[in-house]
Amino acid sequence: MINLKVGGVPEHFNYPWYITLKNKEYTKHNINLRWQDFHGGTGQMCKALREGTVDIAIVLTEGIIKDIAAGNPSKIVQTYVKSPLIWGIHVAAKSSFKSISDLENATIAISRYGSGSHLMAIVNAYNQGWDISNLKFNVVKDLQGGIDALSNGSADYFMWEHFTTKPYVDNGIFRRIDDCPTPWPCFVIAVRNEILNQNPEAVKNVLNEINETTKDFKKIKGIDVILAERYEQQLEDIKEWLSITEWNDGKPITSNLITRIQNKMITFNVIDEMKNSKGFIKNMYI
Repeated sequence: MINLKVGGVPEHFNYPWYITLKNKEYTKHNINLRWQDFHGGTGQMCKALREGTVDIAIVLTEGIIKDIAAGNPSKIVQTYVKSPLIWGIHVAAKSSFKSISDLENATIAISRYGSGSHLMAIVNAYNQGWDISNLKFNVVKDLQGGIDALSNGSADYFMWEHFTTKPYVDNGIFRRIDDCPTPWPCFVIAVRNEILNQNPEAVKNVLNEINETTKDFKKIKGIDVILAERYEQQLEDIKEWLSITEWNDGKPITSNLITRIQNKMITFNVIDEMKNSKGFIKNMYI
């Protein structure tokens, strides 16, 4: 039995993994796959990949590209969710900030440097024409840290996935000023190089099982009700989320896509230089 550890955020995007694990889809391939929730998001997962405490991670595209460029010994093996991620831009419900322009000199709560909440704050600032070098950050570790920071005034705004934070908007903890979608497919699957070298067939089997589940995920009877209950969301919000979310259709990730994303990240001053895009990916189907 091959032991593998997979990690991701405990959000609705990753419910297909729950289904495959619940149904013990991996044991027929002699794989003992164990899931770990990462409440701290992509920055926390990049650290876990580096330290070898997780083998496979479902991470934000921009975060893992930045970290592989900085030496993370992992490869992107495929896109997981090919549609953009919608980042809500949130302030405290009673904040005096009313519009995006009000936030130019405000302090931003981020989970970690290199995380999606950090990198997308830079993307948003670029979109607004702000001086990125003047951005001020407060590291808060996770979503709860963002809630606390906005509540106690140690940060002014916080960017997190629109639908995950919707209950906090509904409950009057956050007020959403606007949204900022990623200019690239949002989630990819990254695997440590050591695992790719030692157990490539096991990785292929894991990918095949999760792709088979995501292919028909939206067709599962009552999936909208299941997700709404599990993630404490309004049913209409889950229906909207399902309508705009597209999982990978089995096609491998290309170096051209990585090049396009790197070009955007250079424009946004997120990375300093272009690296060979082939060095970021491992195509498991060649």
